[in-house]
Amino acid sequence: MKKFIEEFRAFALRGNVMDMAVGVIIGGAFSGIVTALTDNFINPILNVCTGHAAYTLQDVAGFASSFLSSVVNFIIMAFILFCLMKVVNKAASLGKKKEGAAPAAPTTKICPFCRSEIPLEATRCAHCTSQLSVEDLEAELS
Repeated sequence: MKKFIEEFRAFALRGNVMDMAVGVIIGGAFSGIVTALTDNFINPILNVCTGHAAYTLQDVAGFASSFLSSVVNFIIMAFILFCLMKVVNKAASLGKKKEGAAPAAPTTKICPFCRSEIPLEATRCAHCTSQLSVEDLEAELS
């Protein structure tokens, strides 16, 4: 069961699955804006121009609040999705760091004479002032 959950997590957190989910949600929210624009502005204006309905231009202006409400809903939905994606991406990156964390390349070595830690490029020990051979240095760097 644990392996199944790990496989599902890997599937669900893949980039293309998350992008598709965000696209569907944003598309649905944007369709609300288009519907509000059509229902609250375009249809009443067409009805006033063609005389099919008893709308006046003041009624058309009154529909603006419904359209603005749809726009605000879209902005809130987009912001919540943005915050949610930041959390999901951070969780996914933490999982990747734990699994594939390679040890960092060493930047120091041990002096063969005094056993003190010195930089890899050092040719002389800063602690005991022993001269380190160039061959040893080249062998350690490669």
